[in-house]
Amino acid sequence: MIRHPEFVPGTVWLAGAGPGDPALLTLAALHAIETADVIVHDALVSPEILALAPSRRLRIAAGKRAGGARTPQWAIHEQLIAHARRGARVLRLKGGDPFVFGRGGEECLALAAAGIAFRVVPGISAGIGATSAALVPITHRGVARSVVFATGEAGPDGTDVDFRTLGRAADTLVLYMARRHLGRIAAMLIEGGRPVTDPVALMLDATTPRERVVHTTLGEAAGVARGLPPAATLVVIGAVAALGAMLAPPERAARRVGAL
Repeated sequence: MIRHPEFVPGTVWLAGAGPGDPALLTLAALHAIETADVIVHDALVSPEILALAPSRRLRIAAGKRAGGARTPQWAIHEQLIAHARRGARVLRLKGGDPFVFGRGGEECLALAAAGIAFRVVPGISAGIGATSAALVPITHRGVARSVVFATGEAGPDGTDVDFRTLGRAADTLVLYMARRHLGRIAAMLIEGGRPVTDPVALMLDATTPRERVVHTTLGEAAGVARGLPPAATLVVIGAVAALGAMLAPPERAARRVGAL
């Protein structure tokens, strides 16, 4: 029998919702969803997962969709603290894992400074969950012995990840929040020595019924991405990106792999 820790009123749990499929939630995350009084969720949390919460629960969207509506981080901190101080069980529900490009650390620091008790519930990060579900092994003997996870977004000070160097540092690159910036990123990677023919997989709405995986090359990726519908997108660059098309059964490949 699994005994979950008590979700105490006046506390905040930060839970990872995984890459999208409700079946990939941890038991602890599901317990939190069913128990919380208030759920403050990211835009990346799938509708199928939000539907698991009892209808009487207060749900607050606090998304940061690239190129769209963005809830300021300070406003999220204020909401978490305010609801906790009113005695609610507050769940901060995040796509993937709270500490993998999820700003979970910032929220924990804000809660600690406000004297609010909190707990972190790990989740399956998209960089692992989405790639495995898409049959793209991010490491593969004889093909890729190293992998780097990075963000495509510039930092608060406007500085970029040094993709010229990063491209030489690992066989496989798994990029979060990179779709809008693929032209710039690809140019830096090519300048740093990665071939224009390097395989790329674009994973849209991974592990959900809306999933689509599009295979292209580094030189063509930016143009291909511009032609795709809006969706949460993970970008995988490297020789392993081509393995997804090879491993997918024919009936799945027709549905999941986009034509170039």
